Amino acid sequence: MSQGKRIVLAARPVGEPKPSDFRIEEFAMPTPAAGEVLLRTIWLSLDPYMRGRMSDGPSYATPVPVGGVMEAGTVCEVAASNNPNFAKGDIVLSRAGWQTHAISDGKGLNKIDPKLAPISTAVGVLGMPGMTAYTGLLDIGKPQQGETVVVAGASGAVGSAVGQIAKIKGARAVGIAGGKDKCDYVVKELGFDACIDHRDPDLATKLKDACPKGIDVYFENVGGAVFEAVFPLLNAFARVPVCGLIAHYNDTEAKPPKWAASMMRATLTKRLTFRGFIVSDFASRHGDFLRDMSGWLREGKVKYKEFVTEGLETAPEAFIGLLKGANFGKQLVRVGPDKA
Repeated sequence: MSQGKRIVLAARPVGEPKPSDFRIEEFAMPTPAAGEVLLRTIWLSLDPYMRGRMSDGPSYATPVPVGGVMEAGTVCEVAASNNPNFAKGDIVLSRAGWQTHAISDGKGLNKIDPKLAPISTAVGVLGMPGMTAYTGLLDIGKPQQGETVVVAGASGAVGSAVGQIAKIKGARAVGIAGGKDKCDYVVKELGFDACIDHRDPDLATKLKDACPKGIDVYFENVGGAVFEAVFPLLNAFARVPVCGLIAHYNDTEAKPPKWAASMMRATLTKRLTFRGFIVSDFASRHGDFLRDMSGWLREGKVKYKEFVTEGLETAPEAFIGLLKGANFGKQLVRVGPDKA
C-alpha cells in the first residue's frame, strides 16, 4: 500500500454524534526514522469514553482536536522497524487511533502474545474493558460471598465481565441490558442469576423482584432511569463504582436530579460509598488482572462476545450505534488482516 487512511474529528458534536462529525482522509505511507516503527492496524477498539474526547469541556483527558485523528486503543502489526526493541511482524497493543497505519517511537507499545488468547482480546476482555471490570468491582465494589451485585450494560465488554467475576467471588449477579436477546445471553451463556430489560416499563418493579435482599454493589455504567431504579434498593454500606454514564454522554446541559436532596440523605443514613474511577487509577494491578483474567478464560469461568464491523470506514456508524446500545458485546472494527 502506498497510502494509508485515517478518520479525523471534523466537528465537535452537539448532542448525538453524526456521520458529518467525522471525515476520512488518505495520507502518504510514512517511513519510520531511526528508533521508530511503522504500525499497521488490525483491530480498532470503540468505547463509550470516546464521546467525551470529542468535546472540549473539562475532563480527565485532553480532547481530540478538530482535524485530529480520533483516539483509540488498537492491536497492530509492526510493518517496518528501525527500533531494536521491535521486529517486523510483532503484534503490539498501541494507541494508534482511527487509522490504518501510524508511526510510533516505541513508547507505550506492549507486545501481545498470540498464544495467550486471540489478539483481539487485548482491547477487550484482556485489555482496558476487562481491567476496568476487574479493578472497579474488586477494588471498589469488594463483593462478598452471598451479596447481590447489579451491573448495568450487562451484555457489554465491561458489564459482562463484572457479572462473571462477581459469580466467581460467590456473589449473586443481576444484570440490566437492552432487549430480550441480550438478557437471555447474560443469563443463559454468562451465568448471571437474572437480567432485566432496561426498556421494560416495569423496570423498577422487576429489578426489586430480582433483588429480594436489596443491592450491595451496583457497578454503574449507564446512569439515567437505570440508576433511578437501582438507588432505592441499595442496602446499608452498599458500594457504587461509577465507571460510565452513557445515558448522559450526549446531554447538552447538566441538570441535577429533582431528588438530589433525598439521594444525599440516603447516602448519609445508609452510609453509601460512591467512587468514580478511571482504569489507569489502578495501573499497579495490571499484573494481577492479566494473571487472574487469563486464567479464568482458560478455565471457562469467563466468556466474552465480540461485535465486529469490517473496514475502517465503518467506525463512525459503529461508534454512533455503540452509544445507542446497538452493539452486542465488545465493539471492534477489523481494519486489516491478522497478517499482511
